[in-house]
Formats: sequence, C-alpha cells, structure tokens
Amino acid sequence: MLSSRTLSSYFKTQALFAETFLQNNRLDHVTQLMGYHPQYLDPFLRTQNYILKGDGPLPFDYRHYIAIMASARHRCTYLVKLQIQEFLRQEGNKEWLNGLHQVPQKLRDLDELNKILAHQPWLFNKSHIEKLTKGKDNWSLSEVIHAIILLAHFHCLSTFVFGCGINPEIDLNEGHTFQHVTVPCNTQAINDCDSTQVDDVGVELLMLKMKTISEQHEESTQEERLMCFQKEQNQSAELISGFDNMSLPKSDVQRYTSDPDFSYQDFARHREASEITTFRIQDYSWEDHGFSLLNRLYNDAGTFLDEKFKIAYDMTYHRMGSKNNVDTSTFRRAIWNYIQCLYGIRHDDYNYKEVNELLEKNLKTNIKTLCCYPERTTKSDYDNVMREFRHSEKVHVNIMMLEARMQAELLYALRAIMRYMT
Repeated sequence: MLSSRTLSSYFKTQALFAETFLQNNRLDHVTQLMGYHPQYLDPFLRTQNYILKGDGPLPFDYRHYIAIMASARHRCTYLVKLQIQEFLRQEGNKEWLNGLHQVPQKLRDLDELNKILAHQPWLFNKSHIEKLTKGKDNWSLSEVIHAIILLAHFHCLSTFVFGCGINPEIDLNEGHTFQHVTVPCNTQAINDCDSTQVDDVGVELLMLKMKTISEQHEESTQEERLMCFQKEQNQSAELISGFDNMSLPKSDVQRYTSDPDFSYQDFARHREASEITTFRIQDYSWEDHGFSLLNRLYNDAGTFLDEKFKIAYDMTYHRMGSKNNVDTSTFRRAIWNYIQCLYGIRHDDYNYKEVNELLEKNLKTNIKTLCCYPERTTKSDYDNVMREFRHSEKVHVNIMMLEARMQAELLYALRAIMRYMT
C-alpha cells in the first residue's frame, strides 16, 4: 500500500505535468524526468518560465535566441530545436536562424560572453561588462544580467540533458516517444519501479564511509585544507586525458556560436600558467553577495534561483539504492563542492579529503565530463556509473550538477558586475 507522502508526491507531479502542458502545448522529456523530484521540478519550472516568459528587460525573441546560442555551445541539438520552436512562436526573424552572421550586432556581441561562461568562467571580468554596456549597440546592465542568467541556465541544462540521455520528442526530428520500462520490485515508491536490481556491496561501503566522516571531528588548519583543495584540482586535471584534443563531428547548431575549438581547460593548469587565482567562497558567496546583487538588478530573479539552489542541495529521501534511513548529506556536499572545485571555487570550511573518500574515480570522471564536456557523454557513461543507485537518484545527481555548475557560472559573472559597478 502506498504511503500518503508517496501519493502526495505523485499527485503533485501530475499537477505540474498538466500545468506544463497547458503552458507550453507539450510535456517535454526534461520535465518528465525531473518529475521524479516534484519538489525540485516546481521551482525549476517557475524559474524557467520567469526568465523566458515573465517580466524582464529583454524582448521575448531575444530571450529564446540567447537560449539557442547557449545550448549550441555544447552542441545540445535537443534544446536548440525546442528553443527554435519558441523563437518562431514569438515571431522571431527567420533569417536569424541562418547563423550569428544574420543577427543584430547587439546579439553578436554576446558571443564572447557565451563561450567564456560555458567553458572558462574564471576569465570573466569587468572588461567584458564594459564592452557590452558602451558603444553604439550597448546593453543596459539589467539586460546583461538577464542574458547571463539565460546563458548559464541553458549551458547547465545541456549538462542535464546529456547526463540523462534525453532524446527529442516525437514531433521533433529524430524524435522518440517516452517508453517507461517496468521492472518488478517491492518498493513503495511509484517512481522507483524502474530501479535496477544489482548487488549492494558498493552502496554499503559508501554508507560506511559517510558514517565514518560524519562521526569524525578531525580538526585541520587552513593550510592543510588549501593543500587538499589543490591536490583535488591536480588529480582532476589528470582525468579524461586527451579530451581537450578530441574532435567531434561538425554540427548544424554550430552556426549559432563561434570559435568551436574554445573549450574547458583545467583550472589547475590555468592557475599555474597565469595570474588567475582561486575563487574563495568566503570572499564572495551566493548567499552574502550574489543573491542580493541579482535581486537588485533583475527583480525577483535571485529569489527564484535561491530556492532552486537550496532544494537541489538539500533534497533527500534518506535512502541510497535499496537502503533506507541513510544520511546522504556528506555525499551530496562532496558532489556539489567537487563540481565547483572544477571551476576553481573553493569552500574554505570544507575538507576536500572527503571528495576522494566518497567519490570513486569513475564517478568523478563522469561528473567532470558532464559539467565540462557534456556533448561527449555516452549511454555507457550513464550505465556504468552509480550502478547500484536508482534511476531517480541518478536524476537527482544530474540535478545537482546542473545547479552547482550554474551557481559557479553566476558567481564569476556577478563578481565581475560588482567590480564593474564599484
């Protein structure tokens, strides 16, 4: 018999699905997969609707074209096709769909921001804001903020799309219908009936490590924590060897971007070769700085994003695989901080030794691929990582990748805007 909590979650998901269909005339596969987690899907949809359809400084056709540009940066044809439909629905100029060379100079000027935010956000500085806000085709600061949020949202949504292996809907080219695979199981949760039954030794070992960490009260100095952070960055730089030079076939969506060879470069190597310094959360954080600045320049946007960040970070069902009553907080924190570590962001109060203890090499490789090179992800990557996790839990991890990465992009952008304003 289903619990009242499970039924409540089920009915909330159905209500969100119905609302999405009425608003968009479709129930896209992103929404369906996020339906595993209705408490997250709700603020996600409200945020996405706000930046695409709500009050804001940018015209609606500009919003969807910027979404096309951002999705194309990671060659996410699924999102590009969806946003082309929305762009045309807003009576956007069809000539713009021929490529960047056909769009107004104002939009072309955004291309530099697009590639930097998508791949190396630590290069973002106040000079980029100055270039946009001055000259003939200048942007207002509120327009820049709106554009940055759109870019970051669709960069990171590309991570989710590739991470979950989402295919186009049936009405799009190469589209598929969603086929729900039912696997016999004894669980009470409706959305866990597609869980793969495998050996639980790995989950048990991970639970033991989490329990050990939560019970430890090991004190470490700032110098020791810094060394652990730098060690983690250096180890990360060794993952996915050769990916920087790996070529992908050309794609039609590349017409919406320039400089296709510009890609992620390990922050640790950047740090050694230039004057780029680690971004310390204690110096500039979302809670103390970014949130208030964003709300000031783009009314309520910070509030929408803050709720989404918090739910993605705190969401838990107190289970892992087939195990119940599990405190997953240390595992979730390790994933979030590791993702931001990839972008040179350091949490001074966190011991990065926990990342190595809790995240196996193949999981770290998968996270790095999805956050930094999502277009290179394959189905085997999904199948061969977190094998003892439920599918809903894998979706949860992909949600955390989306949000931790988005917060990282916004932190660099908002810090640059603050420096520009002062």
